[in-house]
Amino acid sequence: MPAKIRLSRHGKKGQAYYHIVVADSRAARDGKFIEKIGVYNPNTNPATIELDTDKAYSWLQKGAQPTDTMRAILSYKGIIYKNHLDKGVKKGALTQEQADEKFNAWLANKTEKINEKKNSLKSSSDKDLAKRFEDEVKVNEAKSNEVAKKRAAAEAKTVAVEDVVENTEEAPEGNPAAEASTEENPA
Repeated sequence: MPAKIRLSRHGKKGQAYYHIVVADSRAARDGKFIEKIGVYNPNTNPATIELDTDKAYSWLQKGAQPTDTMRAILSYKGIIYKNHLDKGVKKGALTQEQADEKFNAWLANKTEKINEKKNSLKSSSDKDLAKRFEDEVKVNEAKSNEVAKKRAAAEAKTVAVEDVVENTEEAPEGNPAAEASTEENPA
């Protein structure tokens, strides 16, 4: 029974997340498995990987073969590197202390890179949000200027109409031109 470390798909269409499982290579993708060792969610940025590193490492030691995607995930988490260092210890190329020191240095470097990525994503989203806010303020100012111009034009029109009305009311009764214009154009 050759064991494989692979992904088992869950979730709805377009929102897939995966369980990291150890299963018989002949079993169906989402079918029977031996042990669940973690969860992988590629929908977040950076992808969320929750993995029991001790179990994954022990299954690698037992001979379980990871799929291509799982090999990338295990490499990302440092389990492949740890396995490589332990093989060097068994062959006598380095001591266990040296291997642990190298692994801890690699792990610290990796977590630093991940934190940098998270911070850069956050700062870029903050910059994008600030830019969108500034653009919206400019659009709102342009709209308010247009409304102010329209109101000023409407007020000027009403003032002109009031002046015309006042002029017609103030016209003397003896003026036949003013009487003729009001008789021809009844309001």
